[in-house]
Amino acid sequence: MAKRDYYDVLGVSKTATDDEIKKAYRNLAKKYHPDVSTEPNAEEKFKEIQEAYEVLSDQQKREQYNQFGHEGPTMGQGFGGFDFGGFGGGFEDILSSMFGGRRSSSSGTNTRGNDLRTSVTVTFEEAAFGTEKEISINKYETCSTCSGLGAESKSDIEVCPKCRGRGRIVQEQSTLFGRIQTEAVCPNCGGRGKIIKKKCSTCNGAGRVKKLSKIKVKIPSGIEDGQGLKLSGYGEAGPSGGISGDLYINVIVKPHEIFVRDGLNIYMEMPITFSQAALGATITIPTLYGNVDMKIPAGTQTGTKFKLANKGITSQRSGNTGSQYVAVNVVTPTKLNAEQKDLFNKLSRTNEKAESIFDKIKKFFKNN
Repeated sequence: MAKRDYYDVLGVSKTATDDEIKKAYRNLAKKYHPDVSTEPNAEEKFKEIQEAYEVLSDQQKREQYNQFGHEGPTMGQGFGGFDFGGFGGGFEDILSSMFGGRRSSSSGTNTRGNDLRTSVTVTFEEAAFGTEKEISINKYETCSTCSGLGAESKSDIEVCPKCRGRGRIVQEQSTLFGRIQTEAVCPNCGGRGKIIKKKCSTCNGAGRVKKLSKIKVKIPSGIEDGQGLKLSGYGEAGPSGGISGDLYINVIVKPHEIFVRDGLNIYMEMPITFSQAALGATITIPTLYGNVDMKIPAGTQTGTKFKLANKGITSQRSGNTGSQYVAVNVVTPTKLNAEQKDLFNKLSRTNEKAESIFDKIKKFFKNN
């Protein structure tokens, strides 16, 4: 099956900014993450979203994708001995596509491993107080047998005779512009500058092996849904002992049953009875720090908000703590016995000295 356009996968336009691409990825990752999604084929969709984001979030990969699509050319070759800067980027791109890519001075031994992206799901409380999670990810790691050499021993590695250790060779080509020298990766050593006489039996000369890795991740207190973490050096190991890439983790916070978060503040609704609202009461309120007593003054109206200071979320970065806001909701009883109905009838005939809102509404209609 043909791959879908990466922009269509993330639901953004081809002129989308980096921030728009990141926002779209976060929203879709939260929707289709296998741990929380109930959507059909969530795992496949999540992998597709990650693949699209990996390309479009990298400026170089995005440019190559915009030009060549999914079947982009293998990068690595470039021009030597000529400076085409005066012709502008468009001309250089044309030559690049004709003769094999862009200049690259990196040899195989310095190639950096790929960055990786994954997600981790935490509860509302874990996000508030911080936690430690263990994630599993398939990735290339440095071969433990040869420590990245790719050979059985150091004596089994020698300088490549074709490129004499440079990792690149100069070639001449006849083109419509005349004869042009190009510099390409040495086919004998693959750009490493060295060849292995006796390869490591574990990694077969690659210097790395793919395995399931378990990584412990510290989630800081106060982290918000959609925020990212970066673990430097926890991406894939580079080939032939190259440095490792980084691991980027998108944090997904599960919604809470009763709490809603806005920054460091927490909001909730609390039902109270007619008698508690009219006469006043002390009620028990749940917070992240345990239950607390809160006083309801007599005559409280539905929708009234109360503030519980320092009962919100503490930011590990700033040290600031938010508040918890409680909106009370007066619950109307649906089933009354005879005695209760009689009491409400008596209350309805009670005249208050202050003009009620109902009296004001009646006067408004009479005068208009």
